[in-house]
Amino acid sequence: QVQLVESGGGLVQPGGSLTLSCAASGSIFRINTMGWYRQGPGKERELVATITSIGIINYEDSVKGRFTISRDNAKNTVYLQMKSLKPEDTAVYYCRLAQGNGPRENYWGQGTKVTVTD
Repeated sequence: QVQLVESGGGLVQPGGSLTLSCAASGSIFRINTMGWYRQGPGKERELVATITSIGIINYEDSVKGRFTISRDNAKNTVYLQMKSLKPEDTAVYYCRLAQGNGPRENYWGQGTKVTVTD
């Protein structure tokens, strides 16, 4: 089992910045993918960004150039630096860790709320 604990959400004005953190603990494989997903009001959960344990990164188009995902493998922690935040970035942000191939294991954090508003 793996536990994920997110932190860093909050209220911010448009154009502002926030950094989210997600610390993983438990039975973590050396090879895994960690990422951030979000679910806005009335919307389905969507991918924001992912990063593999060897640093391969993928971003959703709307956050490219504004968000930066990174990870510290020694701390089993993934970060999401968010800049130039827009009201449409308002959502609950979830951390995910995926590992294994038979079967694939998926773990989710409890979510941290980000609200972008004047």
